[in-house]
Amino acid sequence: MKKSKWVPVKSVMRTNVAFVDGRLSVLEALRVMKKEKVTSLIVNRRFDTDEYGMLLFSDIAEQVIAENRAPDRVHVFEIMSKPVISVRPEMDIRYCARLFGRFGISHAPVIEDDKVIGLVSYYLLVLEGMLALG
Repeated sequence: MKKSKWVPVKSVMRTNVAFVDGRLSVLEALRVMKKEKVTSLIVNRRFDTDEYGMLLFSDIAEQVIAENRAPDRVHVFEIMSKPVISVRPEMDIRYCARLFGRFGISHAPVIEDDKVIGLVSYYLLVLEGMLALG
């Protein structure tokens, strides 16, 4: 049986990551998403020992649209995920996919030296990771 060479997360991650403050309204966050052409945002830490947060399109759909809340009256910190599970850039994409499945997540920031350097998702793991193999 031939052993496949799998790729690290850093080879498939998206590096154009948008950061926002948790005090922004969801409406302002949506404007950032549209401008940056992203479907997820990293929420900045408030201080050095704080943790990063993350806001996904699905959070907005489930907690703002479905609940009939006004996006200009809901703050990012009210609906974001925090703390978030992060991955290392050297992690094998197979382990990243397993991690996503075990914890029921679809996105994770890629952190190196305590800084977010990218974002990885199931979409990128499958599309970029599998195409890199063959």
